[in-house]
Amino acid sequence: MVGPSRPQIVLFGSSIVQFSYNHEGWGAILTDLYACKADIVLRGYGGWNTRIALQVLDQIFPKDAAVQPSLVIVYFGGNDSVRPDPNDLSSSHVPLPEYIQNMKKIVLHLKSLSEKTRIIILSTPAVNEEQIIKVYGNSRRSNESSQKYSEACIQMCQELGIKVIDLWTALQNRDDWLTAHFTDGVHLSAEGSKVVVKEILKVVKEAEWEPNLHWRSLPTEFGKYSPCIFLGPDSKTAVNVGDMDFDWQTQWI
Repeated sequence: MVGPSRPQIVLFGSSIVQFSYNHEGWGAILTDLYACKADIVLRGYGGWNTRIALQVLDQIFPKDAAVQPSLVIVYFGGNDSVRPDPNDLSSSHVPLPEYIQNMKKIVLHLKSLSEKTRIIILSTPAVNEEQIIKVYGNSRRSNESSQKYSEACIQMCQELGIKVIDLWTALQNRDDWLTAHFTDGVHLSAEGSKVVVKEILKVVKEAEWEPNLHWRSLPTEFGKYSPCIFLGPDSKTAVNVGDMDFDWQTQWI
């Protein structure tokens, strides 16, 4: 392992996690914001549902690991919520009651890793059904089904006292959301990813966690060694590079 040790933030889920570095994705934005502060670890697997995730959960998050994550951001539900196809044995559909039980098992496993391991769940997001059909020719996804899985996931998290983000609602926050937030009706565009980052940082900032895991609250690694080569707003005071907020970061303060 490369040192020194930093807080570890794991992104765990299906393709919305795997592709979170594409199209100015939310994983890439978080990695930029947490540079020199925490390591963002990507564990995203396209096409996965909660059944598959449970099969390898112990391998991805072993309980005997020397270092446990400070935060795990989990997303599953989009593939679970597709309409079942009796002619397709490989269908990713997972019935809603089973999906909730699977998510509970995932959450309880993560909670058991460490008293300091925090969890945020992303609920099943909205989709653009017309765009999916246009891109892929057919679709067994629907916004109605996504809403049911999202609401059930939110209820489960509330019962367990787990932080949860209502992605189904958040992604419909503007009139043109259907065209603005997706690349193919399912996966997120740059604008869609900004919504995810905004919601994650809001939860992290407001959470009463010790330590606080917001990127502005974490210390900059080796900050004292960074040079002071820029001047502050008064044009007189030298500013340490490690303490600077660059233009593209200020929107996330």
